[in-house]
Amino acid sequence: MNPIHHITLSVSDLKQTSDWYLKLFGDAEVFPSEGDGWQRVVLVWANGLMLSFTKHELSNPDEPFSQLRIGLDHIGISCQDQAEVVDWFNRLSELQFEHGPIEDASYGWAVTARDPDNIPLEFFCPK
Repeated sequence: MNPIHHITLSVSDLKQTSDWYLKLFGDAEVFPSEGDGWQRVVLVWANGLMLSFTKHELSNPDEPFSQLRIGLDHIGISCQDQAEVVDWFNRLSELQFEHGPIEDASYGWAVTARDPDNIPLEFFCPK
């Protein structure tokens, strides 16, 4: 059993971010909610992936995400093999989402894209 249940990211624009992830991963169940000073959208895909996005009223949308700050560096999405990494590379290209090359590291293959808030999303499989 995977010990991580879901990931919630703070974002600058709920619709833009939700639409980006829905284009990437396909249709999902969408659960909006809100509280004092925040709004959230939870996306749940049939394969069990759950991502949620929160827009805080006090956030600074002019300051994009940077992996150089303490906290999140990137999100890693598991791939079964090198062919699946190539498939994600092709999907990102097809969607015209900016992404890097397929990386062939000593420990695995990966391709990385950045979401609308500049948060890196890495599709990875070990060698």
